[in-house]
Amino acid sequence: MGRLWRSSKSFRQVIWVLLVLFGVFSLGRRVESRKARVLDSSSFEYSAISCRAHSASITDYGGVGDGETSNTKAFQKAVNELSQYGSDGGSQLFVPAGKWLTGSFNLTSHFTLFLHKDAFLLASQDINEWSVIDPLPSYGRGRDAAGGRYISFIFGTNLTDVVITGDNGTIDGQGAFWWLQFHKKKIKYTRPYLIEIMHSDSIQISNLTLLNSPAWNVHPVYSSNILIQGITIIAPITSPNTDGINPDSCTNTRIEDCYIVSGDDCVAVKSGWDEYGIAYGMPTKQLVIRRLTCISPFSATIALGSEMSGGIQDVRAEDIVAINTESGVRIKTAVGRGGYVKDIYVKGMTLHTMKWAFWMTGNYGSHADTHYDPKALPVIQGVNYRDVVAENVSMAARLEGISGDPFTGICISNVTIRMAVKAKKVPWTCTDIEGITSSVTPPPCGLLPDQGPEKIRMCDFPSESLPIDTVELKSCTYASMKYL
Repeated sequence: MGRLWRSSKSFRQVIWVLLVLFGVFSLGRRVESRKARVLDSSSFEYSAISCRAHSASITDYGGVGDGETSNTKAFQKAVNELSQYGSDGGSQLFVPAGKWLTGSFNLTSHFTLFLHKDAFLLASQDINEWSVIDPLPSYGRGRDAAGGRYISFIFGTNLTDVVITGDNGTIDGQGAFWWLQFHKKKIKYTRPYLIEIMHSDSIQISNLTLLNSPAWNVHPVYSSNILIQGITIIAPITSPNTDGINPDSCTNTRIEDCYIVSGDDCVAVKSGWDEYGIAYGMPTKQLVIRRLTCISPFSATIALGSEMSGGIQDVRAEDIVAINTESGVRIKTAVGRGGYVKDIYVKGMTLHTMKWAFWMTGNYGSHADTHYDPKALPVIQGVNYRDVVAENVSMAARLEGISGDPFTGICISNVTIRMAVKAKKVPWTCTDIEGITSSVTPPPCGLLPDQGPEKIRMCDFPSESLPIDTVELKSCTYASMKYL
C-alpha cells in the first residue's frame, strides 16, 4: 500500500489530503443524533428503520476477535440461525470490539448487523473464502474480466428490511491484495465489492467506516427504498475502481452525510451496460444526494454513467463539497449506450482545486463487448446546475455531446468559478449541446446563452419531497442476551 501512496503526485499533496481528511472526520462526528447511545456495559440504543425482537452476539457462535482466527463459519452460522426469527420480530447480530477476520457472508431479511465502535471486520485474504457468482444481467459480464465475479464481502439478495449499521465501527476490505492482482492483470474474475445488496427492498446502511475496498464500496443494485447515512469511506487515492457509493438500477434512494476519499468516483449512478442494460431496462430514479464531502483527485464527485443504458432520471443533489477532485459533476456516455440521463438537479456545491467543475462527454467508449448497437444513442436532457462556488479550477467546463445527438436542456445559473493561476486559456469547451445560463463566471460558451441577471436562479430544483424523505428512524435497543 505504501507504494500506492507514494505514486500520487507528491508527498506534500498526500499530507494535504490527510489534513483535509482530518477535518472531514471532525465534520462526521457532528451527526450525533443518529449514533448509538450506550446505556450500560452490555446494552445500547441506536436508530434504524426497524427494531428487532431477538438479539445475539457473534461470540455466541464461536466468533474470535483476535484478527487471526477465521470467523467465516461463525458469521454464516449466526445469520442462518437468526433467519428463523424473520417472521417473529426479526433479529440483530452484534459484533463487539475486536478484529474479526472473515470471508464473505450473506445476510437475511428482517435483520440488523451492528458493529461496536471498536469493532473491525477484516476481509479474508484467502481467495478460497470468496465464491464466484454470475455477472450482473444488466452488465452481461464482469467489470474487470469477462465471465463471473467474486461475491461481495457483505452480500444479500432477494431481501426485505435489512440494516447494516454501527457506532462508526469499521469494515476493512484489505484491498491491497486485490489491487496488486488487478494491476498485474492476474485477476480471473471481477473483484468483490465491500457491500452489495441485490433485488431487495427497505435497506439501511449507516454510521460505519469503510476502508480499502477491493473495488466498489457500497453497491445497491436492482433494489428500492434505500437509506445510506453517515458513512465514511477511505481508500488510497490511487487505488483502482474504489468507487464510494454506486446506486445501480435502484429506485427511491437517499444518500446523506457521507465523507469519501477514494481512487474513483465518490458517488457513481448506474443502470447497466450497453445492450445488456438496454435489455434489462431497469433505471435508477428518485435519488437524493445531500451533504456529501468528496476527495478524489482522479475522478468525479458525482458521476452519472458511464453504465447508464437502463436510464437515470430524477437525481437531486445539494450541499456538496469537493476538495482536490477531478470534476464536480460528470455525465459519461457513448454511442451504443442507449438509455437516458434526464431531470438532473444540482444546487449548493462548494468546490476547491478541481480540474473541471462540470464535465459531460458522449465519447466515453468503454464497451462490454463488440455486440453493442451503434444506433443506440443516449438521450441527455434536463440537466440543472445552480448556486455553485468553485476555487482554483483548471477548466470551468468541458461539455461534449454527440454529433447528431446533442445534449439538450442544460441550465447553469448563479455559478462563480475562480480559475487557477495556470488555468486553461479557454475556460469552456462546448460541442453538440443546447442550453441556457444566467450569472455565470467566467462567461460560458456561445451554445449556452446568458439570460440576464434577473434569471439568477432559473434552473429547476424540485420543491416536493420524494418518498424516501418520509422514512423515519426508530429508536432501537440491543441487550447483551441471546433469545434462542
